[in-house]
Amino acid sequence: MIRKAKKTDAKAIAPLLYNALHEIAEKITGSTVETEVLLGLETWFSKESNRLSYENCFVYVQDGVAVGVIVAYHGSEATSLDAPIVHYLRELHKDESITLEKEAELDEYYIDTLSVSSAYGGKGIGSQLIEAAEIHATEKKHEKIALLVNLENKRAYSLYEKLGYKKDQIVMLVGEPYAHLVKTLNIKISIS
Repeated sequence: MIRKAKKTDAKAIAPLLYNALHEIAEKITGSTVETEVLLGLETWFSKESNRLSYENCFVYVQDGVAVGVIVAYHGSEATSLDAPIVHYLRELHKDESITLEKEAELDEYYIDTLSVSSAYGGKGIGSQLIEAAEIHATEKKHEKIALLVNLENKRAYSLYEKLGYKKDQIVMLVGEPYAHLVKTLNIKISIS
């Protein structure tokens, strides 16, 4: 079952976020120690108005446990969603020059993160979460949805292509090449 995430999902979701985000999770939390990264991810997930907030997530629940998550928001909101994280990192490292790399374009609904527990992989949960994000974007009248995928992640890349996503550019993120994949959404226009 897919539902909007709740603050109480934080403990189950943090390891999923870490698994998907790797170095980005370490950058966002300001630590490379796994227990600290997980705690930091739980904290960001539980707070409102940031990129990893439960407010921007749908979860897939199996047997009462969240085993999959998708984080998505409109690209025009990315700077404001990153602001509290940037502020935290600047204070933590006493460095006002710290920024987060741009991921989302201003005109797209952006899938920031998709992660499914390895115990539940290959069961179509990721595809269902993507579909939920697409439906949500369509309901919000967004015309396109996009995501980044590491070029070395052939399995995910193949899945996104099967779901209708097309590469429009290559971008660098945390020193790695990522494909920016876009899909046009079918917006139903009603004329009254």
